[in-house]
Amino acid sequence: MRWQGGQRGGGIEDRRGMGGGAVAGGGIGVAVLALIGYLVFGIDPSTTTQVASQFGQAGASQEGVQGTPEDQAGLFVDIVGKNINDVWATKLEGYRPPDNIVIYEQGTPTGCGFGQSAMGPFYCPTDRQVYLDLAFWQEMETQLGASGADFARAYVLAHEIGHHVQTLTGASEQVQRAQQGASSETEGNRYSVALELQADCYAGVWAANAASVSGGEVAVEQGDLEEGLRTASAIGDDTLQRRSGGQVSPESFTHGSSAQRMEWLQRGYQTGDPASCDTFQSL
Repeated sequence: MRWQGGQRGGGIEDRRGMGGGAVAGGGIGVAVLALIGYLVFGIDPSTTTQVASQFGQAGASQEGVQGTPEDQAGLFVDIVGKNINDVWATKLEGYRPPDNIVIYEQGTPTGCGFGQSAMGPFYCPTDRQVYLDLAFWQEMETQLGASGADFARAYVLAHEIGHHVQTLTGASEQVQRAQQGASSETEGNRYSVALELQADCYAGVWAANAASVSGGEVAVEQGDLEEGLRTASAIGDDTLQRRSGGQVSPESFTHGSSAQRMEWLQRGYQTGDPASCDTFQSL
């Protein structure tokens, strides 16, 4: 993936090194990896709060350094984040970027409760910020079998900003209302899956349009899509359930199967049009 010549200005707040709080158990252990399996990407903020409360973290307000980090990983998030927002500015009338993309270590206060790296990247609609511990990328590769390629990591970020788009369009609120009126947990989960698959599709839409809004400075290159699809496959609910040694239970899916995640990422990329991302049509 080409990105180093892209524009800076993705709206970064860098909280690394601020001592946000240690993860329970002193690191990412087996139980926490199970959380990654079930909560990775697009985590429901109410679940974030529930999990954090189990760890006993309170979390006062915290502000980091605003601007472009100079390290390679921070610069990547800044440039790619800017490019993603530039794409959505051309696709959604009145688009406003997330207030910040917060990069942190281990744990940090959020508008949705105390966030921890074990929960994976997530978007909080309360403060309209994306939260990302950059160490998760390494865990995603080594523990979950995902790709370590730049595009796979950009897919993570584009998916989370996709949830911001859903907040702006009202899709997230509609799903919440539908889940409240659902007759069963299984029915409620189907709405969650549709929301997550749409965010995957939106990530594909970004990838298809990245070059056109950046004069080719940020662009998907040959082989990148395959790395993204490998990652989408690695984080499908069925694959994660098998990895954890459990039985595959489609009724408990909250993010979609590997095949579904790959399908919708590819559909967004092939069309480049958010109108093609209606994952709710079959509900």
